[in-house]
Amino acid sequence: MAKTPIDSELVRSLAALLDETQLTEIEYEAAGLRIRVARQATAPFPLAVPPAATAPAAAAVAAAPAAPPATEDPANHPGAVKSPMVGVTYLSPEPGAARFISVGDSVSEGQTLLLIEAMKTFNPIRAPRAGKVVRILVNDGQPVEFGEPLLIVE
Repeated sequence: MAKTPIDSELVRSLAALLDETQLTEIEYEAAGLRIRVARQATAPFPLAVPPAATAPAAAAVAAAPAAPPATEDPANHPGAVKSPMVGVTYLSPEPGAARFISVGDSVSEGQTLLLIEAMKTFNPIRAPRAGKVVRILVNDGQPVEFGEPLLIVE
């Protein structure tokens, strides 16, 4: 089995693209050659949660109900609309246009909530159910990962 020489410049370009877009993994395939570049994701959320919950937890339990902050993880919220793909979010159909939705808007099932651009294709993300938009978790032009919560519809 003959080995294909590695194009180190291509690998460097892919690694730079990872840093530029803040993605954790990218895969490239051409002419039978497949290159996958990945890095460990440094999640700021798990690192930020323990310090906030360690010392003040005892005081918070005595002073006020501490259950709401623990259940406010957007990924676990039953109304969370999660990203079906890796890409870049757009909250309006084109630059300068009105946003698809705002916090407080009522949406119907199937209504377009935002767009995710993946591989130069704009994919509409539609409401899985009717409800009220209570929180938008992404910004316009923000890169997102598969499964990342985008917004909450209750």
